[in-house]
Amino acid sequence: MPVVKRDTQRLDVLAILVVFIFVALVSRLGYLQVVQGKYYERLADGNRIKLIPVMAPRGIFYDRNGVPLVSNRPGFTVTLVPISGPIAPEVITKLAGILGMDPADIQNKVKQHAGSFEPIRVKTDIGPDLVTKIEERKAELPGVVIEIQPIRNYMNNELAAHIFGYVGEINDAELEKRKKDGYKLGDIIGKFGLEKVYDREIRGQDGGGQVEVDVTGRPVQVLGKKEPLPGNNLVLTIDYRIQRAAEQAIDEQLTYLQTKTEYINAKSAAAVVMNPKTGEILAMASRPVFNPNLFNGGISAKDWRMLNENPFHPMDNKAISGEYPPGSTFKIITGAAALELGKVTPEEKILDTGKHWIIPKGNAMGEALGWINFREALSKSDNVYFYEMGNRLGIDNLEKYARAFGLGAFTGINLPGESDGLVANRRYKERVYGEDWYLSETFDAAIGQGFQLATPLQMVVVMSQIANGGHRYKPYLVSKITSPTGETLKTFGPEETGQVKISPANLTLIREALREVTLEGGTAAYVFGDFPLAIAGKTGTAENPHGDDHGWFVAYGPYDDPRIAVAIIVEQGGFGASSAVPIAKKIFEAAFNINQPPAENAKLYKPKTAI
Repeated sequence: MPVVKRDTQRLDVLAILVVFIFVALVSRLGYLQVVQGKYYERLADGNRIKLIPVMAPRGIFYDRNGVPLVSNRPGFTVTLVPISGPIAPEVITKLAGILGMDPADIQNKVKQHAGSFEPIRVKTDIGPDLVTKIEERKAELPGVVIEIQPIRNYMNNELAAHIFGYVGEINDAELEKRKKDGYKLGDIIGKFGLEKVYDREIRGQDGGGQVEVDVTGRPVQVLGKKEPLPGNNLVLTIDYRIQRAAEQAIDEQLTYLQTKTEYINAKSAAAVVMNPKTGEILAMASRPVFNPNLFNGGISAKDWRMLNENPFHPMDNKAISGEYPPGSTFKIITGAAALELGKVTPEEKILDTGKHWIIPKGNAMGEALGWINFREALSKSDNVYFYEMGNRLGIDNLEKYARAFGLGAFTGINLPGESDGLVANRRYKERVYGEDWYLSETFDAAIGQGFQLATPLQMVVVMSQIANGGHRYKPYLVSKITSPTGETLKTFGPEETGQVKISPANLTLIREALREVTLEGGTAAYVFGDFPLAIAGKTGTAENPHGDDHGWFVAYGPYDDPRIAVAIIVEQGGFGASSAVPIAKKIFEAAFNINQPPAENAKLYKPKTAI
């Protein structure tokens, strides 16, 4: 009987344990249903905990003296949060009607995020009127959320647009390339200019909010938040005052040419201002221009059509991508080659009868200057003299010296879209046209015509080498990268990429001739004759088979201590002396504070870095 007694005791303990567990389960069930019933009812109806990303502000762009040029501002963004399944078609239709969008465009965004619970940003930077309309119809728009996100702010609209570039939502091709670097659908990235080149450094790290969202997609409560980390800042080499002066001068000159002269198609131009001792770009302008703020939230079809159909291509940065015959500015290179190779002496005089004696090519307007030496020929831009220099040098020597000055190659500037131009040579003509080289083409090449092509950036580099003694520096736009707290993370400085060898005596002769260009009797004397600062320069007029001639001017100053070099092209502006030189004068005035009105923002602009 002792064995039976022990079994009975075990069964009693087991029964008590079962009853205890049953009572506990019933009690817990009653607690959940009665006490917390409403809470779990919400969860049962489709509540979800969702991390909604908060976009990080991109880094700020400053000019060389600390003036902010590109920043961020808060803006409203319409986002879809697919918590409880796909966004209903009727929701998309209603939202498209409010936003004035094609429902298919929203549906495409939704399809791109198929299988993902990531928020889908439909439209950024909407106005308060649209926010109100969405809030009023919130019950009809489950899954639609209004976020406040940082919007890129180009503070001076078109100013330096081709330098800064613009931002936009990442596309499929870009995502495929950058996915391994942590980029994802919906990211805002740099599409052009410095925004694109330095995107990784300035994009920051997104934060996010842990949000409880009900079945309708409406936020119930914020459970936690991770603050976004702003991107790093760029301190640029450009000077805001010089940049503004260059753009205003171009705009005024183009308006003058179109309305007061025969050059009604003078609607495009470019200018580059560089420190010849370092390669720092102090200003870079291209016309026509665009407003990068138009791309915030996606550019409208109307605005894109206006830009895309403009025959003068406002999206092109002509300062680095425009390829033009350099015209008479190339005579600097022809002259340097002739002197260095002993094809002419400074004293030798050549007779200019208005046309060359071998091939009847002559001067503009049939001008004849008589017996002239090198100095007179360069300062007065005599074609016949330089035809003869081309005849004595031959095309191979012209090519050699053009390349020594850096033409026909990329300068390496840290901007996308640079062109390398073209140096006239035998191999090119044979490869492209299958023809031999002719002497007449050497004559054209010697005065910067024919096959010769150069960008304004390349020509400012050429002029800088004359100014600094033959050193070629890589042009650059960013001097340093700083953290959001101001700590310097990386610095950039002068980088010499080549050197052209010119004897001190020949270099002095070339400089003296270029100085005379701006003095009485020179081709730029009309504008610079009474200028208080000594300037050396060279005008040029490039033939254009598609319309009026292009006008060039390259210069540096002060003459005895060059601190800036400029190159200006005015498309279809006619003679460089009348189209490009006036722009250069206003740039020099701004750079050296000559004839300047009181600064509009004197409190903001306090120069710290000397030019």
